[in-house]
Amino acid sequence: MDLVDRFTEFLAIRGNAHFGETNLPKKGLTRQPAQILLILLLLVRLANAQGGHPQAPPPPPGAKSAKCSGRPIPQLEDITAKAGITFKHTADPAKKYIVESMSGGVILLDYDRDGWLDIYFTNAPTVEMAVKGQQSRGALYHNNQNGTFTDVTEKSGLTSPCFAMGGAVGDYDNDGWPDLYVTCLGGNILYHNNGDGTFTDVTAKAGVADGRWSAGAAFGDYDGDGFLDLMVTNYVDFHLDDLPGFGKSPNCKYRGIDVQCGPRGLKGAGDALFHNNGDGTFRDVARSAGVDDPNGYYGLGVVWADFNNIGRPDIYVANDSTPKFLYKNLGNGKFADIGLESGTAVSEDGSEQASMGIAIGDYLHTGRPSLYVTNFSDENDLLYRNDGNWNFTDVSYASGVALPSLPFVKWGTAFADLDNDGWLDLITVTGHVYPQVDALPSA
Repeated sequence: MDLVDRFTEFLAIRGNAHFGETNLPKKGLTRQPAQILLILLLLVRLANAQGGHPQAPPPPPGAKSAKCSGRPIPQLEDITAKAGITFKHTADPAKKYIVESMSGGVILLDYDRDGWLDIYFTNAPTVEMAVKGQQSRGALYHNNQNGTFTDVTEKSGLTSPCFAMGGAVGDYDNDGWPDLYVTCLGGNILYHNNGDGTFTDVTAKAGVADGRWSAGAAFGDYDGDGFLDLMVTNYVDFHLDDLPGFGKSPNCKYRGIDVQCGPRGLKGAGDALFHNNGDGTFRDVARSAGVDDPNGYYGLGVVWADFNNIGRPDIYVANDSTPKFLYKNLGNGKFADIGLESGTAVSEDGSEQASMGIAIGDYLHTGRPSLYVTNFSDENDLLYRNDGNWNFTDVSYASGVALPSLPFVKWGTAFADLDNDGWLDLITVTGHVYPQVDALPSA
């Protein structure tokens, strides 16, 4: 097989990822030296891009971590058992399919408005269970106001299991009670808070099921009509009746070993923006609003924030292994993606990263919300400083947050003033998606 044939084969493999359908002939191409050089360069690029998560570039020379000294460090204690929380998330330890490494979101909400935050744990079955029609139910824990919680799932009516990922909280009908939206594979669920400690599944009536593999969701009133709208990010086009083979293609490898397939090599799913009609129903306006993600990037985290303090919330989307979106709210029901122009689409060196979690915070007391984005192992987390006028600077290494983050796969994250000194701190949850990596000598 010569270079042209190899190049064509690579294109055929990558055809449906992000390069579009490829119909190049395998034979008859003119093999001029310049063309052969171009093919070689492209082969190197494509070879480096193989795998669900390609090798990241090294940190810049002289990169350092900041050491905390001369002040007490906040100490956190695991009180799960003491608090009475016994929930166990269903999981397949082998994680042979990408959907099995993505679930497990946790939602805090004061569902009964007693002034104390309660906890909802999402859950999902394994693929093997789902194929058999088996389910795994989430759990709602009521805050007893004494450091303990009580499982009230059965009483609450939150008993419609799905292949859950995460969710969002918002009072979509303005009745004063926080409602719950759960993102899932194959159809999301909107639970209406009845105000008496129970919830009702109103998904069908509201029209917000989506039906794809939804990962992130966030409520925000983008048009200022007084009703919360709903942005939903979708990950990959994944179907339980058409499972990708474990380790079967070049995109199902990590450092030479067989792992779950994706996200690269799998088709993206597009996103949804549900406009609140004010009568308990929604309408998907993502395409007309310009936020439908027609190229099929791999959407995970999503937040609303008024990044330029003009009274209109913008949308920020963390996309896995593809550029991130910053949708500027134009004020006429439409948005413009200014991710690249704003400096928030890729890293400082222009790399697309496996972005997952998002934190929003004014950590410099400038009055402008900055962004923190978590990424895969060997990829540093990103701290985008908001400089105003929708311009951001990647200060990840300069601020000292980048280098310590490199060894870990980072997921959820939040700004929080952990020591009550008036300055926001950062906390990040880590994990991994490839249990097979434990077999590597470097593990």
